[in-house]
Amino acid sequence: MSDPLSTARSLLHSVFGFDAFRPGQEEIVRAVLTGENVLAVMPTGSGKSLCYQLPAIARSGLTLVISPLIALMRDQVRALAAAGVAAGSLNSSNEPGENARVMDLLRRGSLRLLYLAPERLARPDTVELLAESNVTLMAIDEAHCVSQWGHDFRPEYLTLGSLARQIGGRLQTIALTATADAPTRGDIVDKLFAAAPRVFVRSFDRPNLRLAFKAKDRSSRQILDFVRAHEGQSGIVYCASRRKVEELAETLNKASVKALPYHAGLDKAVRDANQDAFQQQDGVVMTATVAFGMGIDKPDVRFVCHADLPANVEAYYQEIGRAGRDGLAADTLTLYGLDDMRLRRLQIEQAESSEERKRIERQRLNALLALAEAPRCRRQTLLTYFGEASEPCGNCDLCQEGVERFDGTIEAQKAMSAIVRTGERFGMEHVIAILLGERTENVLKFSHDKLPTFGVGAGRRAVEWRAIFRQLSALGLISQDLMEHGRWSVTEVGWRVLKGQERIELRKDVARPKQGRQGRQAPQVEVGDADEPLLAALKSLRSKLALSQKVPAYVVFSDRTLIELATHRPITLSAMREIHGVGDSKLERYGVAFLDVVQNFPR
Repeated sequence: MSDPLSTARSLLHSVFGFDAFRPGQEEIVRAVLTGENVLAVMPTGSGKSLCYQLPAIARSGLTLVISPLIALMRDQVRALAAAGVAAGSLNSSNEPGENARVMDLLRRGSLRLLYLAPERLARPDTVELLAESNVTLMAIDEAHCVSQWGHDFRPEYLTLGSLARQIGGRLQTIALTATADAPTRGDIVDKLFAAAPRVFVRSFDRPNLRLAFKAKDRSSRQILDFVRAHEGQSGIVYCASRRKVEELAETLNKASVKALPYHAGLDKAVRDANQDAFQQQDGVVMTATVAFGMGIDKPDVRFVCHADLPANVEAYYQEIGRAGRDGLAADTLTLYGLDDMRLRRLQIEQAESSEERKRIERQRLNALLALAEAPRCRRQTLLTYFGEASEPCGNCDLCQEGVERFDGTIEAQKAMSAIVRTGERFGMEHVIAILLGERTENVLKFSHDKLPTFGVGAGRRAVEWRAIFRQLSALGLISQDLMEHGRWSVTEVGWRVLKGQERIELRKDVARPKQGRQGRQAPQVEVGDADEPLLAALKSLRSKLALSQKVPAYVVFSDRTLIELATHRPITLSAMREIHGVGDSKLERYGVAFLDVVQNFPR
């Protein structure tokens, strides 16, 4: 019996233009090809879609792909069509003629992959049609949506298991997600599979992403500096509010950065136009709420910046995962402050959810705060949350710039003593004024200049005390009242430190850079020996083709493909065929045009 992967390997090269599988893909593809049901937990950028796309074209029958993300359906269908694969989608955003065309192909048995939203699948007429369409595999993307413990629960996902049985009896199923802890994985297995599937949990590590957090300090300037450091590159800046999205887009445009806003309050035509510009053009920065990004299959996003603290560690991981999906180096920066912490906690407490759900959400937020105030390698802290061990990465701000810790027990006691002596009734700035010995109007009004703690922290600056407050909050020593003007109180853990029963260490602000830091080094943006003017010319051609065809730029060729073209400068179609990402269909469609640029570009 031949290896079921032999045909798949050949198609991997001829259709997708890849010489080898990415880590973790091969054994999943083998399991699917041999008929096993599979749950695959793989980080964004690891190539989850190939794990069902390749089996779909390596064997007969129709593969049904369930996704809640219409934008992702549209982009994947375009990319598959460009690679010569018969794929289609049925969704509410299609023109009636397009849906009719796809239905006709489906009835004639000409499709290899059909993309559907779960709501569309639940329609009786859809189930009836699919039951007669030789569906052999159901691929359920974003499978965490089935779980009440997942970060993006969708009730309509609960019907998928029973619908699969209606369509094809024991229809083979592969469920895929980028983030799923143990409770979420258990829910997925229980609700989507009649019997236990083969489970693959791949490393959550994305070594090509540089991780960095900074406390807010004139955040608009911090964001502008970060974006300017990535001039000409595509990126996303996430904001917690619609108003901030528009304000930041305006600020960036005034600074000569091409920035476009995206949030649910904008007219749909504006949102779609901005999204298309981001997909089809190089160097566009999208300022957006988290309404943007889910299902945006753009591999060459070179940076993600959070202008405000994300909702929790899973949301953070998913959102930064939209950078560097091509495997090349990408940069991330998260800005945060005490106001962000208070907002996120308030959102949890005011949510209409069970106490158990709130308890889990508090844990997830606390994990993110611990990452923000981490005293060691951020990647180690992040991977520890996901149950993985790691050496210092050499590719986060703390590894590269250095960090120092100190015995912070005395400082913590000073801060908590001031909180207690003022009756646990005041906000941070008032308490800091007392510690600094400042006779502000409110300090004098309440005679707080008479307290024993007045001036005991004068040896530190206000910015240092704010950093200490953030860490005390992240460590759970103090808590902020979410409803009454942000007043602070000391927790049970804090009282143990205040009474001298426990000691704590705090982190100084990032220290001077340390030389010779060891650890895994992420790949840089692999321009390497590429001729940069030639690379710019190739990108220009790609943009023109993408705009004329109304497809994302990566559907033509990825950044990595253009970089290899500009480095190796092939002069024949057969030589170009050996470039990463150049399959037979793309070679036929685009090869002559790109070779013409390479051949006629001066050396």
